[in-house]
Amino acid sequence: MLVKSPVHADEVTPYHSGFIYDQFPLTLVDGWRTEILGPLYYTQKVDTRSDWAFPLLALAGGEDPATESSDFDFIYPVFSYHRYGNEFRWQLFQLLDFAGSRYQDDNRAKRFTLFPIYFQQRSSRTNENYTAIVPFYGHLDHRLFKDKIDFVMFPFYAKTQKKDVITYNTPYPFFHTRYGDHLHGWQLWPFYGEEHKDPVTRTNEYGDEKLMGGHDTRFFVFPLFFQGTNLTGTPEQSHYEAFIPFYNYLRSPERDVTSYGWPLGVTHTVDREKKFVEWDAPWPLVEFAHGEGKTEHRIWPFFSEAHNTNLTANWYAWPVYKYNRVQSDPLDRSRTRILFFLYSDTKTRDTERKKEFRRKDFFGLYTWRKEMNGNEHLQVISILEPIFPNNTHMERTYSQLYALWRSDKNPTTQSASQSLLWNLYRHQTSPGTKKTSLLFGLFQYESTPAGKEWRVAYIPFHGSKPACSDPVRPAISK
Repeated sequence: MLVKSPVHADEVTPYHSGFIYDQFPLTLVDGWRTEILGPLYYTQKVDTRSDWAFPLLALAGGEDPATESSDFDFIYPVFSYHRYGNEFRWQLFQLLDFAGSRYQDDNRAKRFTLFPIYFQQRSSRTNENYTAIVPFYGHLDHRLFKDKIDFVMFPFYAKTQKKDVITYNTPYPFFHTRYGDHLHGWQLWPFYGEEHKDPVTRTNEYGDEKLMGGHDTRFFVFPLFFQGTNLTGTPEQSHYEAFIPFYNYLRSPERDVTSYGWPLGVTHTVDREKKFVEWDAPWPLVEFAHGEGKTEHRIWPFFSEAHNTNLTANWYAWPVYKYNRVQSDPLDRSRTRILFFLYSDTKTRDTERKKEFRRKDFFGLYTWRKEMNGNEHLQVISILEPIFPNNTHMERTYSQLYALWRSDKNPTTQSASQSLLWNLYRHQTSPGTKKTSLLFGLFQYESTPAGKEWRVAYIPFHGSKPACSDPVRPAISK
């Protein structure tokens, strides 16, 4: 495969031609960007990847020959296309979907979906072909969270398989029978149902035998009464029972839970594994827990304070103020939010390398972030970024439309840039060099070790020359 060599920023000559055309090197990464007619069109190249967008039309795309990948978006996320190597997928409203792949053994498969009406796959392995037309007739493989699905005039008949367990529904979900390895059960929902699985011994890939617990479950007039025993035949065996709304309980070697008047009554939890005791009245509105594994005080919506050895979650006047923190060396991450997306402050520290990532979002006003390598980025007028903070497709397609001010700093290269309103004003600095463009390039100024230069209405005017350190070889200005 032939991969084009990347174009580096120092190989591109910046060019400013007013609102019509503007080309400049990127500050935070080694690459370049070209903008035409402000928010109408731009293209950007970083290493071997190229991206382009027509923000006014909500069109965007990109490709990377090095990874054999490409993508295309239209009014994202309404329509999108993605290709990675031998796999591709396009979708419309997440309802119309077409995907394909080719495996190492040269097997090819293509899938077409018009959710939830039509499902189809065609493969060079004919035994993997399937077609389903809902609700009339169909067969599916590895779809809808099941390994296999067969149905006729759904919901009158359906057969599903998940691993070794096969369930027959006639009709779904009222009557079913279920069979599997040492498992059998049936139900006439919502009146009565039961299921039993024997404990069995399995040999893992290392040749060791392991006891797999069974279970017994039953219900009467669901969800009024149900009970069951899990992990039967093992030391971890547990039992639960509920008669809603009067009581429900769980008993296990690690944890005991007892509730009266659920879900609006009182719940008492004793967790011997995590070492805490908890009272809820009712959960999740009122909760008090104490112990090594958990401490929490909550009265919703007034306040909540919770923490354990590595987690902290506090909020006050929900959803006015919310704070979360995760500490698990070398990760230390915290986030403070006010009114969900109105304001957000995120910190992620690498405690081993003593580096920190920081991001602040004020909905509609600005987004600022500082990477662990020290790079800084500020965008004034930030509409979608606070809601989708890590969605590069949203940023690529829409940010160019409304970004009033952009500022970037790169401490590694000691370079910085500022841009106002699609480069109405642009200022860029690097060691020994300053470049300024005003009124879409009608006024330009550049200062380099070779001298200074002004351009007014694209007419050049030479400035001062640098001091001559060699009388034989004087400096030469542009």
